[in-house]
Amino acid sequence: MPRAATPCACGGAAHFFMFEWLAQQNALTQAFLATMFTWFVTALGAGLVFIFRGYSRRVLDAMMGFAAGVMIAASFWSLLAPAIQLAEQNGSAGWLPPLIGFLLGGAFLLALDQLLPHLHVGLARSQAEGIKTSWQRSVLLVLAITLHNIPEGLAIGVAFGAVGAGIPGATLGSAIALALGIGLQNFPEGTAVSVPLHRDGMSRTRAFLYGQASALVEPLAAVLGAFAVITVTGLLPYALAFAAGAMIFVVVEELIPESQLGKNTDIATTFTLLGFAVMMTLDVALG
Repeated sequence: MPRAATPCACGGAAHFFMFEWLAQQNALTQAFLATMFTWFVTALGAGLVFIFRGYSRRVLDAMMGFAAGVMIAASFWSLLAPAIQLAEQNGSAGWLPPLIGFLLGGAFLLALDQLLPHLHVGLARSQAEGIKTSWQRSVLLVLAITLHNIPEGLAIGVAFGAVGAGIPGATLGSAIALALGIGLQNFPEGTAVSVPLHRDGMSRTRAFLYGQASALVEPLAAVLGAFAVITVTGLLPYALAFAAGAMIFVVVEELIPESQLGKNTDIATTFTLLGFAVMMTLDVALG
Protein backbone atom coordinates (compact mmCIF):
# COMPACT_ATOMS: atom_id res chain seq x y z
CA MET A 1 0.00 0.00 0.00
CA PRO A 2 2.47 2.63 -1.12
CA ARG A 3 -0.10 5.42 -1.04
CA ALA A 4 -1.58 4.67 2.34
CA ALA A 5 -0.77 8.09 3.74
CA THR A 6 -2.12 10.10 0.80
CA PRO A 7 -5.72 10.51 1.99
CA CYS A 8 -4.51 11.61 5.41
CA ALA A 9 -2.42 14.57 4.32
CA CYS A 10 -5.20 17.07 4.91
CA GLY A 11 -7.14 15.18 7.55
CA GLY A 12 -4.91 15.76 10.56
CA ALA A 13 -3.23 13.31 12.90
CA ALA A 14 -6.47 11.65 14.01
CA HIS A 15 -7.38 10.76 10.45
CA PHE A 16 -3.86 9.51 9.78
CA PHE A 17 -3.82 7.15 12.73
CA MET A 18 -7.33 5.93 11.97
CA PHE A 19 -6.26 5.15 8.41
CA GLU A 20 -3.14 3.37 9.62
CA TRP A 21 -5.17 1.36 12.14
CA LEU A 22 -7.61 0.30 9.43
CA ALA A 23 -4.72 -0.67 7.15
CA GLN A 24 -3.52 -3.13 9.79
CA GLN A 25 -6.81 -5.04 9.86
CA ASN A 26 -7.55 -8.00 7.61
CA ALA A 27 -9.79 -7.54 4.58
CA LEU A 28 -12.84 -9.17 6.16
CA THR A 29 -12.64 -6.84 9.15
CA GLN A 30 -12.12 -3.82 6.90
CA ALA A 31 -15.15 -4.74 4.78
CA PHE A 32 -17.27 -5.29 7.88
CA LEU A 33 -16.24 -1.99 9.49
CA ALA A 34 -16.78 -0.08 6.23
CA THR A 35 -20.32 -1.39 5.87
CA MET A 36 -21.06 -0.75 9.52
CA PHE A 37 -20.27 2.86 8.62
CA THR A 38 -22.70 2.74 5.69
CA TRP A 39 -25.34 1.22 7.98
CA PHE A 40 -24.71 4.00 10.51
CA VAL A 41 -25.28 6.66 7.84
CA THR A 42 -28.54 4.92 6.90
CA ALA A 43 -29.54 5.03 10.57
CA LEU A 44 -28.72 8.75 10.67
CA GLY A 45 -31.04 9.29 7.73
CA ALA A 46 -33.76 7.22 9.38
CA GLY A 47 -33.24 9.29 12.55
CA LEU A 48 -34.70 12.34 10.81
CA VAL A 49 -38.07 10.83 11.68
CA PHE A 50 -37.52 12.14 15.22
CA ILE A 51 -37.31 15.68 13.80
CA PHE A 52 -39.70 15.74 10.83
CA ARG A 53 -43.09 14.16 10.31
CA GLY A 54 -43.08 14.64 6.56
CA TYR A 55 -40.64 15.58 3.83
CA SER A 56 -40.52 17.74 0.75
CA ARG A 57 -40.99 15.82 -2.49
CA ARG A 58 -38.40 18.11 -4.07
CA VAL A 59 -35.87 17.17 -1.40
CA LEU A 60 -36.57 13.45 -1.80
CA ASP A 61 -36.20 13.67 -5.58
CA ALA A 62 -32.91 15.51 -5.15
CA MET A 63 -31.61 12.89 -2.70
CA MET A 64 -32.64 10.02 -4.97
CA GLY A 65 -30.93 11.74 -7.90
CA PHE A 66 -27.77 12.20 -5.82
CA ALA A 67 -27.81 8.51 -4.86
CA ALA A 68 -28.14 7.55 -8.53
CA GLY A 69 -25.16 9.71 -9.49
CA VAL A 70 -22.99 8.21 -6.75
CA MET A 71 -23.84 4.67 -7.81
CA ILE A 72 -23.22 5.34 -11.51
CA ALA A 73 -19.80 6.86 -10.78
CA ALA A 74 -18.89 4.10 -8.33
CA SER A 75 -19.86 1.47 -10.88
CA PHE A 76 -17.29 2.78 -13.33
CA TRP A 77 -14.48 4.39 -11.32
CA SER A 78 -14.40 1.88 -8.45
CA LEU A 79 -15.58 -1.32 -10.16
CA LEU A 80 -15.58 -1.55 -13.97
CA ALA A 81 -12.34 0.34 -14.67
CA PRO A 82 -10.34 -1.80 -12.18
CA ALA A 83 -12.01 -4.95 -13.57
CA ILE A 84 -10.88 -4.09 -17.11
CA GLN A 85 -7.36 -3.28 -15.94
CA LEU A 86 -7.11 -6.49 -13.92
CA ALA A 87 -8.41 -8.63 -16.79
CA GLU A 88 -5.74 -7.18 -19.08
CA GLN A 89 -3.04 -7.81 -16.45
CA ASN A 90 -4.19 -11.43 -16.22
CA GLY A 91 -3.61 -11.85 -19.95
CA SER A 92 -7.24 -12.20 -21.00
CA ALA A 93 -9.29 -9.91 -23.22
CA GLY A 94 -9.79 -6.76 -21.21
CA TRP A 95 -13.47 -6.57 -22.11
CA LEU A 96 -14.57 -10.18 -21.65
CA PRO A 97 -14.51 -10.86 -17.88
CA PRO A 98 -16.01 -7.41 -17.10
CA LEU A 99 -18.73 -7.97 -19.71
CA ILE A 100 -19.64 -11.38 -18.31
CA GLY A 101 -19.60 -10.15 -14.73
CA PHE A 102 -21.58 -7.01 -15.55
CA LEU A 103 -24.37 -8.92 -17.30
CA LEU A 104 -24.50 -11.55 -14.56
CA GLY A 105 -24.82 -8.80 -11.93
CA GLY A 106 -27.74 -7.25 -13.77
CA ALA A 107 -29.37 -10.66 -14.26
CA PHE A 108 -28.98 -11.42 -10.54
CA LEU A 109 -30.76 -8.23 -9.53
CA LEU A 110 -33.41 -8.79 -12.18
CA ALA A 111 -34.15 -12.21 -10.67
CA LEU A 112 -34.31 -10.75 -7.15
CA ASP A 113 -36.57 -7.98 -8.40
CA GLN A 114 -38.95 -10.52 -9.90
CA LEU A 115 -38.99 -12.79 -6.85
CA LEU A 116 -38.60 -10.64 -3.73
CA PRO A 117 -41.79 -8.82 -2.69
CA HIS A 118 -41.04 -5.10 -2.36
CA LEU A 119 -42.58 -1.67 -2.76
CA HIS A 120 -40.77 1.37 -4.10
CA VAL A 121 -41.00 4.70 -2.30
CA GLY A 122 -43.90 6.86 -3.44
CA LEU A 123 -46.02 4.03 -4.85
CA ALA A 124 -49.30 2.61 -3.58
CA ARG A 125 -49.43 -0.78 -1.84
CA SER A 126 -51.18 -2.22 -4.91
CA GLN A 127 -48.07 -1.47 -6.99
CA ALA A 128 -45.81 -3.81 -5.03
CA GLU A 129 -43.45 -5.90 -7.18
CA GLY A 130 -42.19 -9.46 -6.88
CA ILE A 131 -44.17 -12.48 -5.71
CA LYS A 132 -47.63 -11.48 -4.48
CA THR A 133 -47.89 -11.40 -0.72
CA SER A 134 -50.03 -10.02 2.10
CA TRP A 135 -47.01 -8.50 3.86
CA GLN A 136 -47.48 -5.03 5.30
CA ARG A 137 -46.48 -1.89 3.41
CA SER A 138 -43.73 -1.20 5.96
CA VAL A 139 -42.03 -4.54 5.32
CA LEU A 140 -42.25 -4.09 1.55
CA LEU A 141 -40.67 -0.63 1.74
CA VAL A 142 -37.75 -1.98 3.77
CA LEU A 143 -37.28 -4.86 1.32
CA ALA A 144 -37.14 -2.42 -1.62
CA ILE A 145 -34.20 -0.57 -0.04
CA THR A 146 -32.63 -3.85 1.09
CA LEU A 147 -32.72 -5.05 -2.52
CA HIS A 148 -30.21 -2.46 -3.64
CA ASN A 149 -28.14 -2.57 -0.47
CA ILE A 150 -27.05 -6.08 -1.46
CA PRO A 151 -24.91 -4.98 -4.45
CA GLU A 152 -23.63 -2.01 -2.46
CA GLY A 153 -22.36 -4.34 0.27
CA LEU A 154 -20.88 -6.71 -2.31
CA ALA A 155 -19.10 -3.82 -4.02
CA ILE A 156 -17.47 -2.68 -0.79
CA GLY A 157 -16.50 -6.22 0.16
CA VAL A 158 -14.96 -6.93 -3.24
CA ALA A 159 -12.99 -3.66 -3.11
CA PHE A 160 -11.48 -4.44 0.29
CA GLY A 161 -10.98 -8.07 -0.72
CA ALA A 162 -8.91 -6.92 -3.68
CA VAL A 163 -6.66 -4.95 -1.36
CA GLY A 164 -6.36 -7.93 0.99
CA ALA A 165 -5.47 -10.24 -1.89
CA GLY A 166 -2.65 -7.89 -2.92
CA ILE A 167 -4.10 -7.19 -6.36
CA PRO A 168 -1.95 -4.61 -8.22
CA GLY A 169 -3.73 -1.29 -8.49
CA ALA A 170 -6.13 -2.04 -5.62
CA THR A 171 -5.58 0.50 -2.85
CA LEU A 172 -7.09 0.98 0.56
CA GLY A 173 -7.82 4.58 -0.38
CA SER A 174 -10.02 3.59 -3.31
CA ALA A 175 -11.90 1.05 -1.18
CA ILE A 176 -12.50 3.69 1.49
CA ALA A 177 -13.65 6.15 -1.19
CA LEU A 178 -16.21 3.62 -2.37
CA ALA A 179 -17.48 3.11 1.18
CA LEU A 180 -17.70 6.87 1.72
CA GLY A 181 -19.62 7.37 -1.50
CA ILE A 182 -22.09 4.61 -0.77
CA GLY A 183 -22.45 5.88 2.78
CA LEU A 184 -23.37 9.34 1.48
CA GLN A 185 -26.13 7.99 -0.73
CA ASN A 186 -27.42 5.72 2.06
CA PHE A 187 -28.56 8.74 4.07
CA PRO A 188 -31.67 9.46 1.98
CA GLU A 189 -32.55 5.77 1.91
CA GLY A 190 -33.13 5.66 5.66
CA THR A 191 -35.19 8.84 5.47
CA ALA A 192 -37.22 7.53 2.52
CA VAL A 193 -38.41 4.61 4.64
CA SER A 194 -38.79 6.02 8.16
CA VAL A 195 -40.51 9.34 7.46
CA PRO A 196 -43.31 7.95 5.23
CA LEU A 197 -43.98 5.18 7.75
CA HIS A 198 -44.35 7.67 10.56
CA ARG A 199 -46.58 9.84 8.41
CA ASP A 200 -48.76 6.77 7.85
CA GLY A 201 -49.28 6.39 11.60
CA MET A 202 -46.35 4.32 12.84
CA SER A 203 -44.56 5.48 15.99
CA ARG A 204 -41.30 7.38 15.48
CA THR A 205 -39.24 4.70 17.20
CA ARG A 206 -40.69 1.86 15.18
CA ALA A 207 -40.38 3.84 11.93
CA PHE A 208 -36.72 4.49 12.77
CA LEU A 209 -36.08 0.79 13.40
CA TYR A 210 -37.61 -0.11 10.04
CA GLY A 211 -35.60 2.60 8.28
CA GLN A 212 -32.22 1.52 9.58
CA ALA A 213 -32.97 -2.19 9.13
CA SER A 214 -32.71 -1.90 5.35
CA ALA A 215 -28.91 -1.51 5.55
CA LEU A 216 -28.26 -4.44 7.88
CA VAL A 217 -27.71 -6.68 4.86
CA GLU A 218 -24.66 -4.66 3.74
CA PRO A 219 -22.14 -6.03 6.30
CA LEU A 220 -23.12 -9.61 5.46
CA ALA A 221 -22.86 -9.01 1.71
CA ALA A 222 -19.53 -7.22 2.18
CA VAL A 223 -17.94 -10.02 4.19
CA LEU A 224 -19.14 -12.60 1.65
CA GLY A 225 -17.75 -10.53 -1.24
CA ALA A 226 -14.37 -10.01 0.44
CA PHE A 227 -14.11 -13.70 1.36
CA ALA A 228 -14.91 -14.79 -2.19
CA VAL A 229 -12.22 -12.71 -3.88
CA ILE A 230 -9.58 -13.53 -1.27
CA THR A 231 -10.30 -17.24 -1.61
CA VAL A 232 -10.45 -17.28 -5.42
CA THR A 233 -8.51 -14.27 -6.69
CA GLY A 234 -9.30 -15.18 -10.30
CA LEU A 235 -12.89 -14.20 -9.62
CA LEU A 236 -12.00 -10.58 -8.97
CA PRO A 237 -12.56 -9.07 -12.47
CA TYR A 238 -15.89 -10.87 -12.63
CA ALA A 239 -16.83 -9.91 -9.06
CA LEU A 240 -16.04 -6.23 -9.57
CA ALA A 241 -18.10 -6.11 -12.75
CA PHE A 242 -20.88 -8.19 -11.15
CA ALA A 243 -21.30 -5.56 -8.42
CA ALA A 244 -21.26 -2.82 -11.08
CA GLY A 245 -23.98 -4.51 -13.13
CA ALA A 246 -26.14 -5.00 -10.06
CA MET A 247 -25.74 -1.35 -9.07
CA ILE A 248 -26.55 -0.03 -12.54
CA PHE A 249 -29.68 -2.19 -12.56
CA VAL A 250 -30.80 -0.54 -9.32
CA VAL A 251 -30.11 2.94 -10.68
CA VAL A 252 -32.10 2.43 -13.88
CA GLU A 253 -34.91 0.34 -12.43
CA GLU A 254 -35.43 2.19 -9.17
CA LEU A 255 -33.52 5.36 -8.31
CA ILE A 256 -33.92 7.38 -11.51
CA PRO A 257 -37.62 6.53 -11.98
CA GLU A 258 -38.32 7.36 -8.31
CA SER A 259 -36.49 10.68 -8.60
CA GLN A 260 -38.82 11.62 -11.48
CA LEU A 261 -42.10 10.81 -9.73
CA GLY A 262 -42.53 14.28 -8.31
CA LYS A 263 -41.97 15.93 -11.71
CA ASN A 264 -38.92 17.76 -10.31
CA THR A 265 -36.87 16.56 -13.24
CA ASP A 266 -34.35 19.41 -13.34
CA ILE A 267 -33.60 19.13 -9.63
CA ALA A 268 -33.25 15.34 -9.79
CA THR A 269 -30.99 15.53 -12.83
CA THR A 270 -28.81 18.25 -11.30
CA PHE A 271 -28.28 16.22 -8.15
CA THR A 272 -27.53 13.12 -10.22
CA LEU A 273 -24.69 15.04 -11.83
CA LEU A 274 -23.59 16.31 -8.41
CA GLY A 275 -23.59 12.79 -6.96
CA PHE A 276 -21.52 11.53 -9.89
CA ALA A 277 -19.03 14.39 -9.44
CA VAL A 278 -18.68 13.77 -5.71
CA MET A 279 -18.06 10.03 -6.14
CA MET A 280 -15.63 10.57 -9.02
CA THR A 281 -13.71 13.10 -6.93
CA LEU A 282 -13.56 10.79 -3.92
CA ASP A 283 -12.30 7.88 -5.98
CA VAL A 284 -9.63 9.84 -7.82
CA ALA A 285 -8.49 11.83 -4.77
CA LEU A 286 -8.31 8.88 -2.38
CA GLY A 287 -7.54 6.07 -4.83
